[in-house]
Amino acid sequence: MRLFIQSEILQPFEEITHFFTTRHGGVSGGEYASFNLSPYVGDEEENVHRNFEILSRQLGIGTSDIIFPYQVHDCEIREIDRSFFGLSHEQRQHFLNGVDALFTQLPGVVISITTADCVPLLFYAPEKKVIAVAHAGWRGTCAGIAAKTIETLVGKFDLSPEDIFVVAGPSISPSVYEVGRDVVEEFQKNDWNLSDIFSQNDGKIFLNLWKANEISLLGSGLQKNNIEFLCRCTFTESENFFSARRQGILCGRMLSGIMLKQA
Repeated sequence: MRLFIQSEILQPFEEITHFFTTRHGGVSGGEYASFNLSPYVGDEEENVHRNFEILSRQLGIGTSDIIFPYQVHDCEIREIDRSFFGLSHEQRQHFLNGVDALFTQLPGVVISITTADCVPLLFYAPEKKVIAVAHAGWRGTCAGIAAKTIETLVGKFDLSPEDIFVVAGPSISPSVYEVGRDVVEEFQKNDWNLSDIFSQNDGKIFLNLWKANEISLLGSGLQKNNIEFLCRCTFTESENFFSARRQGILCGRMLSGIMLKQA
């Protein structure tokens, strides 16, 4: 069983490592079995720690070099720079609280996000050696977190959007992601073209998070050939992925990350 899966369009870049973990290869039990990588969902602390040790050995780094925020389904974006590593443990936790996207130019540091149905996005701009990650659930997608991450990278590093690559990892597929009228109304308030991203079947409403994020990315100026959706469904592939929609909120989380290798 595979510990993680990777993207085709990022594979040629030998200067980075990237991954989307599966639920295989860890030590957790029950709804966290077995490779849960979130300390915030009720799993035993020791099991989460051991799972991070397994991942860090695979990546050839220390567990303290795997950085992930406490996500809140919003659009806060933070940079991980040298000053972050001068903070105390409590200060780091405060810095990462309420954050749904990270970016960095530091080598040897994994930036990552946890998901169990939401869309994990990995970004890479090879020209400036900048990496980023974003957590795009329906709220973040609706608020345009993909576009805001691109805007941040372009503004800070003087990038062209055409030079950025983005991969969307395992997440809930449009054929099974049933939502309520309230979700439709939120997208409508944010001026989305509803017919592009919602469908109806048997009186039920389904949201296409993959399409919505593609629309955001293309609207930000990315080239279609630089965007990859793995199109792996967390809800239907129960043997490979955690799904909060399928299992309930107290279940494991996958970790999706990217790292610039040390020179």
